[in-house]
Amino acid sequence: MEQGTVLRGIGGFYRVLLDNGRVVDCRPRGRLRLQPAGLLAGDRVDVSVLPDGTGAVEAVHPRRSRLRRPPVANVDRVVAVMALADPEPNLLLLDRLLTMAEASELDVLVCWTKADLAGREQAERLAGLYRRAGYPAVVTSSRTGEGIEQLQQALAGRLSTLAGPSGVGKSALLNALVPGLSRATGEVSRKLRRGRHTTREVELLRLPRGGLVADTPGFSQLELTEIGKNRLGLLMRDIARFAAECRFPGCLHRREPACSVRAAVDRGDIDRGRYRHYLIFLDEIEAWEARRYS
Repeated sequence: MEQGTVLRGIGGFYRVLLDNGRVVDCRPRGRLRLQPAGLLAGDRVDVSVLPDGTGAVEAVHPRRSRLRRPPVANVDRVVAVMALADPEPNLLLLDRLLTMAEASELDVLVCWTKADLAGREQAERLAGLYRRAGYPAVVTSSRTGEGIEQLQQALAGRLSTLAGPSGVGKSALLNALVPGLSRATGEVSRKLRRGRHTTREVELLRLPRGGLVADTPGFSQLELTEIGKNRLGLLMRDIARFAAECRFPGCLHRREPACSVRAAVDRGDIDRGRYRHYLIFLDEIEAWEARRYS
């Protein structure tokens, strides 16, 4: 019996990277095929290697974490990918993604792409905004190689997932990270200024310095409704930094008196755009809760 990590599943077959470095195509035993949750990329499994060189998945280890969108198990770090230009950065989506990663208790890294298409001032402004908010950030260009070495170091030894909307350059970034990959890339639609999907299912790719990265389909909508309104402020790092100083327990940082978060916004210690996004998320959660309990 050997152990390994599921790299990809398609048509009832699963490609598994064994701990000895060998890759084996496997099918799960009958009882595992009947499980509703199935197998996910990132699952740790026990495998029996058969005489013909294929394998049988005998058991699935308990998951440390599970993302629903993209569906990946045992992720250590979410790399939130956003382009500096072409398309214009969607900071509301970025903040939504970071908040969901925090809710899943996952480490996060903001990766800005297409630095070659943006001015240095734009790159430093956006990367600095999120660093001040408490998130590590790296600026990259798949064309020039800027930041790729730094990103390689950040991903080494981890199971990471790239997450972000289509068109921001995730496939091009993977091509820069994994020599010889030659993953197809999609141009941004001139009509919609949105990317065309080039990735259809989740696949874990091996990185040269060790570690795995999930190549996942793009997306543009994420729901935060399952996060309680009192928990939301604790999941946005810059807001959480000041929330403990509010006078009243359960402060939602909207209209309450002696709110340290609003005071921090007025002083410029919290970015006003980030605070507006917090209020948008709060309204969404409250609307969902009102419908749920009505």
